[in-house]
Amino acid sequence: MHNWLLALLAVSSMARAENSGRDREKMLASMEARAARFGEISRQIWEYAEVGYKETKSSALLKSELQKAGFQIRENIGGIPTAFTATWGSGKPVIGILGEFDALPGLSQENVPRRKPRVQGAPGHGCGHNLFGTASAFAAISVREWIEENKLPGTIRYYGTPAEEGGGGKIYMARAGAFSDVDVALDWHPGSFSGTGLGSSLANISGKFRFYGKAAHASSAPDMGRSALDGLLLMNHAVEMLREHVPSSTRIHYIITKGGAAPNVVPDFAEGFLYARSPSMPILDSVWERIIRCAQAGALATDTRMEMELINSVYNYLKNEPITRLYDKHLRALGGIKYTPEERKFADELRSSFADPNTPPLGDEEKIRPFGMQGEGQGGSTDASDVSWIVPMASFSAATSVPGTPGHSWQNVACAGSSIGRKGMVLAAKVLALSAADLLTTPKLIEEARKDFDQRRAGHVYKSRVPPDQKPPLNYRE
Repeated sequence: MHNWLLALLAVSSMARAENSGRDREKMLASMEARAARFGEISRQIWEYAEVGYKETKSSALLKSELQKAGFQIRENIGGIPTAFTATWGSGKPVIGILGEFDALPGLSQENVPRRKPRVQGAPGHGCGHNLFGTASAFAAISVREWIEENKLPGTIRYYGTPAEEGGGGKIYMARAGAFSDVDVALDWHPGSFSGTGLGSSLANISGKFRFYGKAAHASSAPDMGRSALDGLLLMNHAVEMLREHVPSSTRIHYIITKGGAAPNVVPDFAEGFLYARSPSMPILDSVWERIIRCAQAGALATDTRMEMELINSVYNYLKNEPITRLYDKHLRALGGIKYTPEERKFADELRSSFADPNTPPLGDEEKIRPFGMQGEGQGGSTDASDVSWIVPMASFSAATSVPGTPGHSWQNVACAGSSIGRKGMVLAAKVLALSAADLLTTPKLIEEARKDFDQRRAGHVYKSRVPPDQKPPLNYRE
């Protein structure tokens, strides 16, 4: 090839890169100008604080905002009233952005740095999903405008995914084919730091164990009764003994949701709700079988009857290095979170309530954590993991809470409703938007993500442990 032609191509490439950079800077400036509007949306969802499958107002608010931006809304995905998709554009590639908006029971809290419920016993956003769903919608709308302005082919799709907290909404959406045409899906999660890496999550199986006995007077005729509560307590005791004889990475936690009506009545019904987790789904399968035998043993020993309802099951996260590296690049370019003096005062007071002596220092929010190379089974569980086994996907964390804030806590709720949470939300939205823009303009990135996905999934068959005929447990919080 002639030298003059090579030079011309090089100049053309440089011009495209320069224009592309200007386009992205323009998109970021536009996002900064509208950050307050999306902050208001996140605050409204924070105030709604609706639990899984009941997020009627939260879902409607996000749908309305996306529809006003020109997105086509598809509702009731997978038979779930609050599940939806919002799509704009046409053709390939199809980039999906996941959004969540469910709250947790019993965590109601004002956005103040001391324990003060807004409504005693009511739900609260202890995992920051008010920020999650909003940031993802913010990113999708920003990318939609960027695509139109640059006259690019491609499709951007927002996924409104309910009941992440133990309800498995994404599993039923996936079964309905919601992700069948997606090339890459983007995901993030609120956290107490900003960063990403190749850590995974824990596979999870959860179920409600119901025991049925015979009621009788607990004092004058106890021999005529059969205590359902005794059956449940024996099951739980057996599970406690089981803990020593399962892999150390296993996690088992439960609550008693119903234990009887009165001490002087032999309970004829009792119910427990149990979660089991492991970095490996096959290992978790064997642990779950043993837990069921613990329940059967409790029923046998107390002459009661046991039924188990499987509520949810999710996989461990299938990592994807190319997408994760893309997030890391944009996180480092954008930088961390800066607190105002008022926010720092809030953070100092909030941190006085932490029990962990190893809490990261204030100032950690201003940094981007080193790229993590963690192994399997870090942290909790999420139904986003199931999507990661269906399409190439990866996640990152943005600092929406004070360094060291525990998840699923009143402290987390306070941050999620404050300006601290909203600053982290805007950072997340920008990372998602920039990553989507790169994927839409660089086919090689999508090819690399698919190659990594295929290599990591090779030899593994994804099959949800939720029975194919099971309907979404729309009332699992009741």
